[in-house]
Amino acid sequence: MDFTAGGRLEVRLTGADVGKRVSVRCLADSADTDAKFTDTVGVLTSWDHGVLVITRRTGEIVRIPESSLVAGKVVPAAPARRRGPAASFEELARVAARAWQPVESERLGDWTLRAAGGFTRRANSVLALGDPGLPLDEALERVRAWYGERELPPYIQAATGAEGTQEGLCAALEERGWRREVSAELRIAALAPIGDLDTDDTAVARVRLERHVDETWLQRYQRFGVAGPHVLKVLGSGPSVWFASVPGEGGVPSAIGRCVVDGRWAGFMAVEVDPAARRRGLATAVMAALARRALDEGASAAWLQVEADNGGARALYDGMGFATHHSYHHFRA
Repeated sequence: MDFTAGGRLEVRLTGADVGKRVSVRCLADSADTDAKFTDTVGVLTSWDHGVLVITRRTGEIVRIPESSLVAGKVVPAAPARRRGPAASFEELARVAARAWQPVESERLGDWTLRAAGGFTRRANSVLALGDPGLPLDEALERVRAWYGERELPPYIQAATGAEGTQEGLCAALEERGWRREVSAELRIAALAPIGDLDTDDTAVARVRLERHVDETWLQRYQRFGVAGPHVLKVLGSGPSVWFASVPGEGGVPSAIGRCVVDGRWAGFMAVEVDPAARRRGLATAVMAALARRALDEGASAAWLQVEADNGGARALYDGMGFATHHSYHHFRA
């Protein structure tokens, strides 16, 4: 990346650039690398007491001493992803929230506090879109108290890596002792090619689609533990919900999946395959069958969420045409 002006490296940044996307070059720590410089690109979330804090697209927060800077400048916003439908961060965040609804919720300004008996972080975290209507420290105390009343750990969900995401909030949470426990990618793709993925219609024909979850489906679902109405309520939530299963031995499905159709969007979740039946195209068949049903209901775009360290699933979805739109993170007090 070019930092030079007239052949000289320059720091073309000031404190007024906080909140902007920047690229900086600093002297490397010789104990960690043989390189002379290291480059960092992300949102400049603070510049206080001689330290720059930059939040990268992945949510990683980098602290850079001002004394080590050799060059820096503001750079254009990250380009829109070239694959998949156009979508804003807020649109996707709200679509994803409608597809995985809590048992109870409460508003705190524009934020939504969500709880579902501890079943998944998504249904038991604050959807922190907009302004909480209070200074941040007061809002966080309210969050702690609300989850404490329910004997649940306080989590806040925040995103990075796209226009309008929450790098500033992520940095502020870390500064206050909240720690990022897990990160995931929200990926998007065109829906029609997913419906055409499996050329073997016999495999797709084996996929059964139901409106309601049943006990056999739950036996394959890896997140399912003790049966409870809160689990069934979360799984059954959403505008138009479909459950897919491929019959397996002993009455337990060889593969399952869940899809929520919401306007133009079809969200895919809980795609799981019996380890003994992997590499037979069952995940592809489940996705294709659900995509065809979503197309019948008028959807045209697909989304899903995959944890950042799930390399196998990420490779599968790469092959299906999914591209990362943004990353989201769960911070725990």
